[in-house]
Amino acid sequence: MSHSDIANLGEDLVAQWLQSTGWIILERQFSCRWGEIDIIAQHSENTLEPLLAFVEVKTRSPGSWDDGGKGAITLKKQAKIERTARMFLAKHPEKSDYACRFDVAIVSCQISSQNHHKLSVTQKPTTISSIGEYEFQLQEYIPAAFDSL
Repeated sequence: MSHSDIANLGEDLVAQWLQSTGWIILERQFSCRWGEIDIIAQHSENTLEPLLAFVEVKTRSPGSWDDGGKGAITLKKQAKIERTARMFLAKHPEKSDYACRFDVAIVSCQISSQNHHKLSVTQKPTTISSIGEYEFQLQEYIPAAFDSL
């Protein structure tokens, strides 16, 4: 399986989880000249105003060099995502008054036969999916991540 296939499967897992928690997926892999946003989702249940989440998904194998993907969300990457989000809002002016936030989802991917090794995670996996010989786990979902990274 290629890296892009694994990344897409990680994004699929996060999109399914978001939908199961009341989010509506508006776009997947939204791109413009500034960059790409993996998932754009809207939540409007039980809130006074709708909320848009621009979600960056990082799918990594255990023990990755970049802290499970968190290290890849540099200030430069954040700026690209923010510019891309502005382009999305320009294309959808009816959503320009919505509250917006930038979330990060950390997905772990490993070959199923390696499952006897314990993953070192800071949080219990939220959701798990097996695709062929691979197992994907949503390890951490960080709402408003740019504020905390």
